[in-house]
Amino acid sequence: MFKKKILIVDDTEFMIKLVSDILEDAGYEAISATRGTEGLLKVRSEKPDLVILDIVMPDMNGFEVCKILREDESNNLMPIIILTSQDNEDDKLTGLELGADDYITKPFNPRELLGRVKNTLRRIDRNRWANPLTGLRGNIEIQAEINSRIARGELFAVLYIDMDNFKAYNDVYGFASGDRAIKLMADILQDNTTLFPDVHDFIGHIGGDDFVVITLPEYAEKIAQGIIADFDKKILHLYTKEDIERGTITTTDRRGNSMHFPIMSISIAIVTNEIRKLFSPVQVSEIAAEVKKKAKNIKGSLWVKDMRRS
Repeated sequence: MFKKKILIVDDTEFMIKLVSDILEDAGYEAISATRGTEGLLKVRSEKPDLVILDIVMPDMNGFEVCKILREDESNNLMPIIILTSQDNEDDKLTGLELGADDYITKPFNPRELLGRVKNTLRRIDRNRWANPLTGLRGNIEIQAEINSRIARGELFAVLYIDMDNFKAYNDVYGFASGDRAIKLMADILQDNTTLFPDVHDFIGHIGGDDFVVITLPEYAEKIAQGIIADFDKKILHLYTKEDIERGTITTTDRRGNSMHFPIMSISIAIVTNEIRKLFSPVQVSEIAAEVKKKAKNIKGSLWVKDMRRS
């Protein structure tokens, strides 16, 4: 199994061994450096998943090391935890201002150290795979979520949401307005998956105007209905009064011919394993593509559920 690699930069052998033992017992790979300059070199050569950085060191202090690391864009997503024996509020704030993700004050509880390391790595991993526009999880985590539910033998439903006529809207109103429409869609999905608080729903952003919601089969249709109702109402705020009254927007193709497109709507394909067995995210995606094609051939916002047994 792949182990997360953690670099400990501290000038005391005792502290390096103490932290290394705690991390290795928890399943991490620990490497170390006793000076700031050595730590910078190891970041380049070892590419650690996280750095635990002491403040007081002989050649350069932890603040200087943190500053140098954050000035290099290639280290932007590498988390840094400041480790210091100085219980000083200014030191903590300075570290955070320089780009540290968290801090721990010596002496520390091993459980606290592991908790902060685990939480920081989890947060960074989510940021790494999240869509930068919506903050929603992307394809890798969507596939992992479907695989996880299949492996656990759970009943689940996947809603594939596609915004109809989004490209035309983007062409006419511009990228900034297109981004607003994408963010609106993300907000609507989040609002409608909080209706059932005891349900562990998953929201993902495939990319562009394509989204995914994974929920329980008994809630899939209600969520789809809520998404459609909210979208059809709120999307009108992103159009001019004239376009709303006309019911269409006008753009031109490559040959200069005028083309008319309706106000945006959404098509939702629902795929579940209630009556057919699902084996993989690829299979789910293929079924959804077939169902969504049927939905997109019908005017206006609607959802279509796959009811085939094979």
